Amino acid sequence: MAHSTYTAVLVLLALHLVLYFPPVSAAAATVLYPQFYDFSCPQANDIVKSIVSKAVAKDPRMGASLIRLHFHDCFVKGCDGSILLDSSGAITSEKRSVPNRDSARGFEVIDEIKSAAEKACPQTVSCADILALAARDSTVLTGGPSWDVPLGRRDSLGASLSGSNQNIPAPNNTFQTILTKFKIKGLDARSHTIGNARCTSFRQRLYNNTGNGQPDFKLEGSYAARLRANCPRTGGDQNLFPMDPGSPTKFDNGYYKNLMAFKGLLSSDEILYTQNQETYELVKHFAENQDDFFKQFAKSMVKMGNITPLTGNHGEIRKICRRINT
Repeated sequence: MAHSTYTAVLVLLALHLVLYFPPVSAAAATVLYPQFYDFSCPQANDIVKSIVSKAVAKDPRMGASLIRLHFHDCFVKGCDGSILLDSSGAITSEKRSVPNRDSARGFEVIDEIKSAAEKACPQTVSCADILALAARDSTVLTGGPSWDVPLGRRDSLGASLSGSNQNIPAPNNTFQTILTKFKIKGLDARSHTIGNARCTSFRQRLYNNTGNGQPDFKLEGSYAARLRANCPRTGGDQNLFPMDPGSPTKFDNGYYKNLMAFKGLLSSDEILYTQNQETYELVKHFAENQDDFFKQFAKSMVKMGNITPLTGNHGEIRKICRRINT
């Protein structure tokens, strides 16, 4: 089973996920709308929800993995389903990038959803929209907020391995690098909510940051000791650790509370609390107010889903998400 490099799972984006997004332009906001399939494929929402529900019930980590796929898709060429393409002909798959290799998962779930959608409504529902709907349903299934997903994206005709390597924030990025990568997409700071990370993603915090083999001073002592027990100086690279040990498979605000207690697993998240006043205030507020976190998260996901989507006559509606039609 593939493991997350620094992901969102429920082990989710992960996920990498966003604390705050600035406003999206009115033009971008009107391109997509939740009722897009009301007449062409009214079953679309139910198809996605049913299959995601079964997948998460079978594998609690899958919800986070599906959210992460949407995030990693949108940060490379926009929300266009490019992450789903396998290598073929002139296409080099984004699945081979450092952030995704042996880490991104959930592709079989997307395949199953697409197959069901094709049977119900041939060549109507895009793979990019399936990713957006699956991310929303995964959030709800793990205890998080719901939102109306704007729809109408079309699928890309190519992928960008270099974009995937360069644009997706890494677990050991500096604060400025994280901000730069988000600002390129018109976004501001982000953090994980639930998920797991591999030992190799945070080992430097346990042994190297101070230069004397001691844990990072930003890690609470007893927490660092527990991490070192299963993340040795060498070996154990694939050992998984929850972002939020208190509720590893529940979408809640526990991770923000952990950051305030210096129990942030990844340095790229801890610095949101320690190196910038604005993100410090956001972490503190969301740790104290889960309702506000849920509301902002829902708004943020809608805005992330608006990153340069293909619409109209651009791109295509793939018959199979792993390959283009021609």
